[in-house]
Amino acid sequence: MAYVIKRYSNRKLYDTQESRYVTLEEIEEMIRAGKEIAVVDAASGEDLTSVTLAQIILENERNHRAALPTAFLHQLIKHGEAWQDFVQRSMKSSLEGIVSNQREMERIFQDWASRAGWGIVAPRVDAKRDGGEPDADRLREEVSTLRERLRSLEERLERKKNQAK
Repeated sequence: MAYVIKRYSNRKLYDTQESRYVTLEEIEEMIRAGKEIAVVDAASGEDLTSVTLAQIILENERNHRAALPTAFLHQLIKHGEAWQDFVQRSMKSSLEGIVSNQREMERIFQDWASRAGWGIVAPRVDAKRDGGEPDADRLREEVSTLRERLRSLEERLERKKNQAK
């Protein structure tokens, strides 16, 4: 479910889940943390998500944190909606490819880990879809277990090296 952010006529942004006003930077952080954001006009209910996300990108550009090539921006304006549709389709396809590659790498790692006798299950890339944030205590315990197994493997490797001498 998307986080609903209401945009008021005074340009203030209100996070309805957290019951507080937020900045564009905080919305950017939410998105980077994996939250789905929906921005709506408080009075009309109009969807302002695309406009707000574009504003975040432009703010990053102005602060030189991102670098969209000028030629690309010129082409985007020059060719209007046709170009924008092409860019949207291309970006969607690229992102789907990235997610697919991440899942494939996860599968390969799990297969490799099980063959190595580690018997671990790596956290899924899309774990947050299952109903919320991963449990921090569970993750700490898993990291601790992995460290212990790594230490054990290192000790076994060292013993085998010493035996080979």
